[in-house]
Order: sequence, then C-alpha cells, then structure tokens
Amino acid sequence: MEHIVQTTKKKRKVWTITRNTLIVIAVLLLTWVGFHHAITAYEKNKYPAPGHLVEVDSKNMHVYTQGDGEHTILLLPGLGTSAPVLDFEPLINELAKSQRVVVVEPFGYGWSDQTNKERSVENIVEEVRTALKQANVTGPFILMPHSVSGIYSMYYANQYPDEVEAIIGNDITLPQALAYFNEPAPSIPTFMSMLAPTGVTRLLSYSSPDQFLPEADKGTYSDDNLKMTALLSAWKGLNKNVVHEAIEMDNNIQKTKKMSFSPDLPVMLFARERKDKVSVDGKTNLTFFESQISHVANSKLIPLEGHHYLHWTQYKEMSEHINRFIESIERN
Repeated sequence: MEHIVQTTKKKRKVWTITRNTLIVIAVLLLTWVGFHHAITAYEKNKYPAPGHLVEVDSKNMHVYTQGDGEHTILLLPGLGTSAPVLDFEPLINELAKSQRVVVVEPFGYGWSDQTNKERSVENIVEEVRTALKQANVTGPFILMPHSVSGIYSMYYANQYPDEVEAIIGNDITLPQALAYFNEPAPSIPTFMSMLAPTGVTRLLSYSSPDQFLPEADKGTYSDDNLKMTALLSAWKGLNKNVVHEAIEMDNNIQKTKKMSFSPDLPVMLFARERKDKVSVDGKTNLTFFESQISHVANSKLIPLEGHHYLHWTQYKEMSEHINRFIESIERN
C-alpha cells in the first residue's frame, strides 16, 4: 500500500513539474509574440516607407520612383524578397541616372500591407497595375522582373501589350521551364506562414542576420540599408502572402505555360551561368532561355557570373547593357 502511495505521489510530482514547465513556456511564447508585434508597430512608425503608399483593394501598397528619364523601368521582385526597394537599391541608383525607375512592392513585401486575396497571377498583375495608376505612374513600361516575377511579366505582356514597351529579365523564372527540364514546381509548406506573426523570423534576424542580407561587396549597400533590410525581414519574412504565392506557383504556371513573348516585343534576358544545372541531354538554363527568345526580332541573352540575385554584384554591368538595349529600341 505504501509503495502505491509513493508511486502516486511521484506521478503527481512529475505531472506538476511538467504542467508548470508548459505554463512557463506558454507564457514566454505569448510574451515574445506580444513583444514582437509591439516592437514591429514601433519600428514601422519610426521607419516610414521611402516612396508613396497608395490604396489598392482597401489596403496600402508601396510604390517607389527615382529618376526622370524618358523610359520607365518597372522592377518586380523575386519570391520572398522581404524589402524589394532596398534590395534593388544599387541597380536603381545606376539606372536612375538615365531612366525613370519604379518599384512596386506587392502585398506581403516591403512596406506594403498583406492581403487575403488569392496570390493568383491575375490578382498580382492587377494589383500592380492599380498601384501604378493610383501613384500616377504612366507607361508604357519596360518590365524588369526578377525570378518568379518572370511569370507575372509574361502574363502582363500578353494581356496588356500596349502597356509594355520591352522586357528585361533578371535571372527570371518562365512558365515553360518546368516542362523543359521535366521538373515539378517548388512550393512551401503552409505552416511556414506562421513564422512571421509568431516572431520566428525576428529571432532569426537577430541570431543570423547574414541570411537576410545581400551577398555583396562591402560598401555596395549602406549600413542604413542593411539595418532596414534586417528590420523588414523581421516584419515580413515568410508571411502568409509569400507562402501562398509559392503554393500558388504551379497554378500560375499552368495558366501561363502556353504564352510566349510577342515577336515584336524587345526582350533582353540576364541569366546566371549555372554549371550545376545541366540535364542528361545537355539542356541548360541558357539553352532554355535561348529557346524562349529565338523568335523575337530584337532579343539578347547575356550570361553573367553571380548569385541568383545578379543585381547584388552585377548592377553596374547590367545597367550598361540596359542603356544600350534601350538605345537599340529607340533606333528600331
């Protein structure tokens, strides 16, 4: 009998310790989440958007412009780029010397709000077009998409050809790539959307800030830029819009895979040289891009060494090529 009583007491003690530990953990987590949201609100108030916030579907979207050239280059970010305006800054500064440069930060990116609307190619393109109109930025535009925005630019150019003067791809994703390489569309698990609201991305930005910062030579980005990039990564890293955009990628590819660039639309593509991506039959990312622009009268493919974010290190060379390409458009 005494043995049973002792065993029961031990079980109760273990349960009490476990319960108290769980309570402490829950309190700490709730405290951290509360701190994260409070400090985020403070930071957003302290560091306002450098461009204009315009209303799109009753939400705020950030539109940034720089330069006064005759042509308007619209920079569109890759998937998960937390702070597009800051990320593109070296390229913006170079291009704005001779062109007007515009960055529209989609919902879930930079200083733009988040939305509950589906991250379909139709919605994303319409939101960008509405933001431009609200900001009184008129086209036609030279679309310069990075990465996944290549899919949206393909749709934009096919649906609204009168609004697109040319396309300049920055190591872009195109809808035909999956079939070309016989690959599935990448995605992100839905639960990843909890990382931003729970403050996990803020913890990561504190403990390992380099993973959120550009891999560029020292001095390319100012200390203020890098500080703000880390802050916006804490606010926006892997939020629901980014995660849902990744999940929706396959659907967006299916909607656009039969589209192509018009033969009359000038197209220049920057592509990183990828020796790691060679199929058994000799297909590479460069042969793929060549297949996508072979029918275009004014087209050019420019291989560059560097990261997928080519503009981190190659912004000067890219700007030189872009200005020469625009001159060729003017001549033709």
